[in-house]
Amino acid sequence: MIKSFISIKKFSKEPYSAILGYPKFTKRQINARILELENLNIKSISFTGPTTIGKLEILGKGYVGVVVLAKKGNKKVALKIRRLDSQRNEMKSEAKLLKLVNTINVGPKLFDYSKNFVVMEYLEGEKIGKWIESIQGPGSVKKLKTTIKSVLEDCFRLDQIGFDHGELSSISKHVIVGDKKSSLIDFESSSTKRRVSNVTSITQAIFIGSGIGKKVQRLYKIPPKEKIIDTLRAYKQEQSRDSFENLLKILKL
Repeated sequence: MIKSFISIKKFSKEPYSAILGYPKFTKRQINARILELENLNIKSISFTGPTTIGKLEILGKGYVGVVVLAKKGNKKVALKIRRLDSQRNEMKSEAKLLKLVNTINVGPKLFDYSKNFVVMEYLEGEKIGKWIESIQGPGSVKKLKTTIKSVLEDCFRLDQIGFDHGELSSISKHVIVGDKKSSLIDFESSSTKRRVSNVTSITQAIFIGSGIGKKVQRLYKIPPKEKIIDTLRAYKQEQSRDSFENLLKILKL
């Protein structure tokens, strides 16, 4: 489907200004943000995605910002816009965290940032919960296992550098699955200053949690919860490659 892009020059007026200054703004704030976008070479924005604000479709909405599809020059990007009611007064900290996970090939690539915006790689795909519901037919189990293993590998790499995502217990909002790759997203609650629990959180969310766990069990038989929990305990004590490989073996990945 061809997505239409609207010039940011039009964002000084409703309904577009409601996205740029969500949830409540002044004309001065909007004009300052348009200038900020021009400095980032953001030319236009397209309204598409599974979430809506008013009648406009967007890629996502969180406590810190709203995410839209945009163009930086001629390149499609995901643009995160800081909410005006956010407790964060800048986006630099989140951009630095994303830059750090990029060094181990995790997350969408960071392209640019400013006080109120983060410009990153646009990952076309579906949230993992919806994706699991949609897969069927020959090869679906292999596809599911490959995707879960890839996500767990990303989580292991985060554990190894002492980086905690912070929200992986609600996996359905924080993993996107595309045709070419799957990716963890949304690092706004991440930290390098607390104990990491990426592998354990996401394993529990996929295999033990009631929502996605039931969908996964519909496709392939997973081991008993007690066995998974025991293996996770062993992993938490060591967080070594050997203990991680043992977890993958138990999960039949």
